[in-house]
Amino acid sequence: MDGRSHWEDIYGSKSATSVSWYRPHLEVSLAMIRHAAQSKQSAILDIGGGASTLVDDLVKDGFQDVSVLDIAAGPLDVSRQRLGGTSKQVKWIVANFLSAELQAKRYDICHDRAFFHFLNFAEERAEYVRQVKRILRPGGVLVLATFALNGPERCSRLEVSRYDEASLLKEIGRGFDLVESRYETHGTPSGHAQPFLYCVLKLAGL
Repeated sequence: MDGRSHWEDIYGSKSATSVSWYRPHLEVSLAMIRHAAQSKQSAILDIGGGASTLVDDLVKDGFQDVSVLDIAAGPLDVSRQRLGGTSKQVKWIVANFLSAELQAKRYDICHDRAFFHFLNFAEERAEYVRQVKRILRPGGVLVLATFALNGPERCSRLEVSRYDEASLLKEIGRGFDLVESRYETHGTPSGHAQPFLYCVLKLAGL
């Protein structure tokens, strides 16, 4: 099963509010984005955003240039239906982020709480970093959340990679400065605890 089929299957078998990563609001992500944004016109891309409620809060906050990218159409449809008429304010992108034909220097902020920790091969992670650097504007910010070192080893039947600040910075490599990091324990809908690491990374030297 390829990546798109896998996630279509996940959302076809579970409701968007019962998957392990569901939160009514992504409080930490939202706070970091608000702090990083220069204005309500800041261009924001949510990588692997799927059915996440982050887009709801960004639109409610008045951000005017919000895009949500996911490899599967199903979870994006969930978000579109949830937003109703305001979904027209959002750009919805069905693509694998690693190979997506996104405009260079298009975004001020990239957010990812759902994709990077599923990249278990060095080549994939390197391509991820190249893509983020390519699409961020000068001075752009990556708000990246991954499973912490004491987080789960698997998620949605897939192995995941886990990080602390040092190991994450090693993977991201040169070109980014760590602005902020914090840990959060996410409580899943089924009552399990999932430790996350959140980092704000800014393109260096700009």
